[in-house]
Amino acid sequence: MTAQVKASRRLALFDLDHTLIPIDSDYEWGEFTIALGWCDATEFKRRNAEFFDQYRAGTLDIHDYVRFATQAIREQGSIKSIAAHDQFMDEVVNKVITEQARALLETHRAAGDELVIVTATNEFVTRPIAQAFGVQELIAVELERDARGELTGEIRGTPSAREGKVTRMEQWLAARNWRWEDVETTFYTDSMNDLALLEKATWPVATNPDPRLRALATERGWRILDLF
Repeated sequence: MTAQVKASRRLALFDLDHTLIPIDSDYEWGEFTIALGWCDATEFKRRNAEFFDQYRAGTLDIHDYVRFATQAIREQGSIKSIAAHDQFMDEVVNKVITEQARALLETHRAAGDELVIVTATNEFVTRPIAQAFGVQELIAVELERDARGELTGEIRGTPSAREGKVTRMEQWLAARNWRWEDVETTFYTDSMNDLALLEKATWPVATNPDPRLRALATERGWRILDLF
C-alpha cells in the first residue's frame, strides 16, 4: 500500500542482512563456525552455498535451513556458542556496521519513530546485532528450546520469512492493541523475498536492492536507497 495515512504512531522497520549490514549474518556465522573447527568445511560450505542460492531465488525451506544452521550450536552447547558469538561480533559484524546505517537509524530515532528489525535470520545470530544498533525490538526466527534451555533445531511459531514477516508484524501490533491502520510504517529491505511486507508498508524503501527489487521499485515509484 502506498496511500498516506495520518497516524500518531510511526514505525521504522528494517530488514537486517544486506540492508543494515552489507553481509548475510547467518551465512557469515556459518563460515565463522568453520574457522572454529566446529564443522566439516567442505560439506558445510557446499550446503551453506546451496541454501544461500535458494534464499536468493525465494525457494528456501526455512525449517530445513534452521536445522542445518543451528547444528553446530546444538552440538557445542549454549555457553560455548554464546562466547563464540561474542567473538563473531568483534571479528566480523562490528567491522562492517557503517556510519551510514547508524545515521539512518538515528534519523528515525530522533523523529520519535519506534525502531523494529524484522529479519528472516534466527534470533541467536541477530539479537546481539540488533543490540549493537541500539534496537530493542527484534522480530526474528524464534528457536525452540528443550527443558535445559538448549536449541532443538526447530522453529517456534511462524518464521519471520517472506509472508511470515507480515504475520509476525501483525502479532507484534496485536500485542500492543494496534492495527495496521493505527501506524505509519516505513520499511527498508534489499530483497524481493520481502515483497509482502513492502506492500503493507506506508512507505516502502528498496534499500541496496537486488536487481528484481530495484526494477519493481522503479516501476512502482518506491524510494530506492543505496546505503552502502
